[in-house]
This record gives sequence, C-alpha cells and structure tokens, in this order.
Amino acid sequence: MSQRSYTRSQSLFSRAQKSIPGGVNSPVRAFNAVGGHPVFFTSAKGAYVHDEDGNAYIDYINSWGPMILGHGKQEVVDAVKEQADRAFSFGAPTELEIEVAEQIRAMVPWLDVVRMVNSGTEACMSAVRLARGYTGRDKVIKFAGCYHGHADSFLIQAGSGALTLGEPNSPGVTAGTAQDTLLAQFNNLSSVVELVSNNAGNVAAIIVEPVAGNMGCIPPSEEFLSGLRNLCDREGIVLIFDEVMTGFRLSPSGAAGRLGVEPDLVTYGKVIGGGMPVGAFGGKRSIFEHLAPTGPVYQAGTLSGNPLAMVSGYHTLKYLHDHPELYSHIDETTEALHVGLAGIMREKGMPFQINRIGSMISLHFCENEVVDFESATAGNNDSFKHFFHHMLNNGVYLPPSAYETWFISDAIEQAEVDKTLEAVRSF
Repeated sequence: MSQRSYTRSQSLFSRAQKSIPGGVNSPVRAFNAVGGHPVFFTSAKGAYVHDEDGNAYIDYINSWGPMILGHGKQEVVDAVKEQADRAFSFGAPTELEIEVAEQIRAMVPWLDVVRMVNSGTEACMSAVRLARGYTGRDKVIKFAGCYHGHADSFLIQAGSGALTLGEPNSPGVTAGTAQDTLLAQFNNLSSVVELVSNNAGNVAAIIVEPVAGNMGCIPPSEEFLSGLRNLCDREGIVLIFDEVMTGFRLSPSGAAGRLGVEPDLVTYGKVIGGGMPVGAFGGKRSIFEHLAPTGPVYQAGTLSGNPLAMVSGYHTLKYLHDHPELYSHIDETTEALHVGLAGIMREKGMPFQINRIGSMISLHFCENEVVDFESATAGNNDSFKHFFHHMLNNGVYLPPSAYETWFISDAIEQAEVDKTLEAVRSF
C-alpha cells in the first residue's frame, strides 16, 4: 500500500504548537512514544474515524473506551440533539440526573448511591477523599502502573501517559503527598499485605483498576481481587475499584460483576457519558453519608450532571441494558481478533504476548507473560513503534502507545477484523 498523505494534519499540528502546550490537550495524543505527528480528525461513524486529509481508519481507540456502541449511534445522537435544543446546562438539578443514577443502580445491584462529576480524575480524587474522611486515616495504597487520573496522589508510578512520556513520577507532586501514597505491585497480594502491616491503622483505602488498562490490558490473577477484599474487610480499609475503563464495558455491571468481587466504592467514566465528558463515583450508602451536603467531606462541581452528558450517558446505558447480547458480540469479535493476531505473529516468529478480557486487548512485543508494571515495561517499544505506523498507514488506528489498551466497539464486525489482520500480515 502506498504511503498515505498527512499534509493537513502536519499543518494543523504546527499551528497547534503555537497556542497549545505541545500542540495537544492530552499528552499521549502527541505521538511522542511512536514518533511522527498526531493525526487530526474530522468525523466518525460506526467502526471508522476520518481525518483531515480524507483518510479513513478502523478505530481501536474508540475515544479511549466510551464509544462501546460505535461512533454516532443514532439513538444517542438524536437524544443529544433534542436536549441541545432545550438547554446545555443549568447548574441546578434535573430529572435526567436521577434517571442516569437509577439506570446505573439497575445495572449494578450492589451499588446504593452515585454522585456525578465531570471526569474520571475527579471521580477517583473524590472517592479517595471520601474514604479518608470516612475512616479518619491518611494513607492510600495504589499499584505501580495503574492510572487513576492526574490528581497529585495518583502520579506515583502511574501508567499510560506518564509511562509514555518517561515520567512515572510527575514534577509538581509534593513530598508530603507522595508520603501518603503507598505503592504496591499489581497481581502481588503479598506486597499489599506487607504495606498494610507496616502502616497498621493508617491505611484509608486501596484503589485499584480491577483490570489494569494503563500498562496494556492486564487482567487480575486468580484470587488477587478477592484477596484485596478480604484484607480490606479485616483491616477496616475502603476498597475502591477504578472502573473508569471497565465500567459497563466488561459486563452490564462492569468488572466487579464479571469477576464477582464487590468494592466499597467505585469510580466510573467513559461509557456512562457515551462520548461526553463525565465521571461518577458510587458505593455504599453508609460511606456516602459522610459526603456533602449530608456530611462534612466536601465535593462539588458546577457542570456535574449537566444535561448533555446525562442524556448521552442515559441512552448509551439504556441501550446496553436492553441489549445484553451486545456483550457476547463484542467479546466474540475481540476473541476473533486475538486468535487471528496470535496466529500471524507466530508465523512471523516474532516474540509477543496478547492480553485480553472481554472487549479489551493489548499486544506486547516481548517473550514473557505481562502481569504487572515491570513486565509491561519489558516490551520492545521500537517494534511497537514500527507496528503502529504500519497499521496507521494501512487504515487501522491503534493507541499511539505500547502501554494503552485497545477498545473494541459493537460496530466492529468480522469484515473489520479481516481488514485488520490483512494489515498485520503485511507488517
């Protein structure tokens, strides 16, 4: 296939760098990990995105997860247009907020209440603050390579974007904040037990991606999550699942439902906005009684629960709730991609690992199993860089980082999988 033209994207990136830091509004978009310049997009429909130079791509990013129905699902688009004619925002309560909360509760049986915010970062930051206020303790345990947004306490060996830029610990995070964040190893329960023992009575919360999605896709090992649950019960620690990626993607009740372990608090984003900026945190009523306005732990947001995000999220969640067969379809599509990709890589004799759960999948150019931060960073990034640009030039849009998960949408069919595998064969 001849090299595609990216003239318009190159021009826009040069222009953007004059007004926007690094030319982008989120670091991974800058293509630092893969080289070259970012692609600028104009439109999307179904399984495809279209760039400023007229190129079309099969989309395996899907806005980093929320477009589980594919781009431009008509039911969602129509509802957003109708709401836009009425109002963008009030900064006051609406019935829509109740409907979204009720829909979430209908899909997650263990969840008592849910508070809307504007991003996954806000959701995780607020959940940790609530856990600290509830327990009266200061310290929080997170896991190397897990990313919970860019709040200070989370940028201690964070995944994805921080890894991509070679800055797992961000400047600007104070020593005091770092002291209160304890770092454990994902899929290593003994590392958590040791931290809890060494900080007896001082750990407020353990926050974890139940399926890690920011060092590639890394499912939990057997007994890891249940071990965390038992430890938190025993020590009076609040267990927080960061389901910003996995919520309503891995099952109608998220990773917690699929894996059979219930946290005390959970954070959501991505899917619950159907492509609009949104986040939420929810959980046990007894904990949320400590949150303002009922309790003393303060959290607020002018645009929280804004009508455009709520109507988009409601119709996305309602579609998922009414069409449970969708989960089987996207799981089967992802499995077909996995099997085909593995077969081609074996034929080529290249070292590789593929991790997958549900509609989340990642390819790692390494020989050993990828189970945590250390093994994720052992991959050959030069190989990924060449692979990324080859796939891009062949009409397949992958995350521009070896540390990101691919997200499959319901709009991707076998025809798109076949086109993807054809591109891989020519790598």
